[in-house]
Amino acid sequence: MNLLEKNEKLAGLKSFAESLGFDGFGVARPELGPAGERFGKWLDEGYDGEMAYMRRGEEKRKNPHLVLEGVKSILCFRTNYFAMEKDMSYVEHREIADISIYALNKDYHDIITPRLRKMEKRIQEKFEGCKTRIYVDTGPLLEKPLAQQAGLGWIGKHTNLLTEGMGSWYFLSEILTDVVLPQSQPADDHCGTCRSCIDICPTKAIIAPYVLDSNRCISYLTIELKGVIPIEYRKAIGNRIYGCDDCQIVCPWNSYAVKTDDPDFQEKQDTLKLIDLIQITGEMFRQRFKGSPIKRIKRRGLLRNVAVALGNSGNPQAIPPLIKVLDDEEPLIRAHAVWALGELSGLEVLPVIRQKLNNEKEDIVLKELERVVARFA
Repeated sequence: MNLLEKNEKLAGLKSFAESLGFDGFGVARPELGPAGERFGKWLDEGYDGEMAYMRRGEEKRKNPHLVLEGVKSILCFRTNYFAMEKDMSYVEHREIADISIYALNKDYHDIITPRLRKMEKRIQEKFEGCKTRIYVDTGPLLEKPLAQQAGLGWIGKHTNLLTEGMGSWYFLSEILTDVVLPQSQPADDHCGTCRSCIDICPTKAIIAPYVLDSNRCISYLTIELKGVIPIEYRKAIGNRIYGCDDCQIVCPWNSYAVKTDDPDFQEKQDTLKLIDLIQITGEMFRQRFKGSPIKRIKRRGLLRNVAVALGNSGNPQAIPPLIKVLDDEEPLIRAHAVWALGELSGLEVLPVIRQKLNNEKEDIVLKELERVVARFA
């Protein structure tokens, strides 16, 4: 097959991708070069936190040939999920739970994977006998450097991918194949001297341009971290209970963002009041967040985050439901409820907490109780 024929088939694939809802399409080579070295250094510094899967997949992430033997090209796709306007005023509504825009509707894996399967089938029809493998943020790939190679955008100082004239509110996905395809023109960096994302970060997680310490990142703390949220970051979390959009909200390139008309990404969540969320049972959680990305942190993770947000709310009406939560069977929730009560009330709450936790055996809960006692001593 000559180059002209390949270009014609590639144009057909791009058109088909657009019909499936992908609004960006490009081809990268399967060599990462310096990006792989930077990733290794990032791991060495411990910036991956407790995301052990990053370290387990280190060599594969550095070398796509270990992901698909004989890979020659990586087709990269972009999917716009921007469904609502959002500015920093959300932090002023301290009684309302904030959720990252991407998680307001269905789990994006469930939306994009079927589309990618159709795309994969079309590639296999065009290039009979080829090998393929698909990923939707689900495998050991450094997808942002690959997407930059494929011309979909550049990696911004906040480490998200940015596209000129579009911004960063989108998902990435890939198809690896052993077919040699014409490569796209890589995207150039257009961040310039701007440091809006660095300055806005509540926990100073962007420790240098293009370097994110996950241990500090609110998205990591509220989603990936499974245990106790470090006390030094709790106040900065504010009312955020699942992810954080701040670095994207303030990015000048997102002033060009266009809302998606894709029905699968339209906001369907009701306004979530923190006081209501702290009272949900296991069954209520399963019903309310079925099909949502939020289900992945389970009830224990969600209510841990909600307790922290309530502690930041300044709302004394949250005290009774938080006291009730001290009876919850999950120690992680009880521990953060103790902290929240300490933030919302004074010395008078100590006897109530002590009575509720009279038979407490869990260290994480007892440590929080010690902190509250020391605070009012």
